Amino acid sequence: MPRTVVAVSSTIQAPPGRVYSVIRNYREHHPRILPREYFRDLTVSQGGIGAGTHASVEMRVLGVRRTLRFVVSEPSPGRVLVEATTDGSTVTTFTVEPEGEGAATHLTFSTEFTTRKGLAGAIELTTTSFMLRRIYRKEQQQLARYVAGEIRTNEHTSAQ
Repeated sequence: MPRTVVAVSSTIQAPPGRVYSVIRNYREHHPRILPREYFRDLTVSQGGIGAGTHASVEMRVLGVRRTLRFVVSEPSPGRVLVEATTDGSTVTTFTVEPEGEGAATHLTFSTEFTTRKGLAGAIELTTTSFMLRRIYRKEQQQLARYVAGEIRTNEHTSAQ
């Protein structure tokens, strides 16, 4: 099955350490940056902060509901965090890099996923790529608002 990568980058007006600490904390912070219309019920089953975290999240896109189970690793702690689905179909990498004098962060979300071959695969590739870009832009916007103190609670997503 072919593998495809979709990536979205933005600048967050916060130091890289702050941004990374939000992304890696699946109990307190990460649930607050997930766009409600796409993600529900982030549940931590093991760990909760960084490498070794095991979690699941319900994702709803285009009327399709899917539960993703994933494991977190940190190949470059403080800079790169990876969520890999337990079935190996999807790997999402969060890369945090200092921008300018380090007061801002260049943030990239990158997902590698499998698609089918043929026409069905081409449709799946186009739709999935479009939706991932849309979701990641919104998630990065929410992250920027969260680190700026504009988002304090997120009653729609729970972390247990």
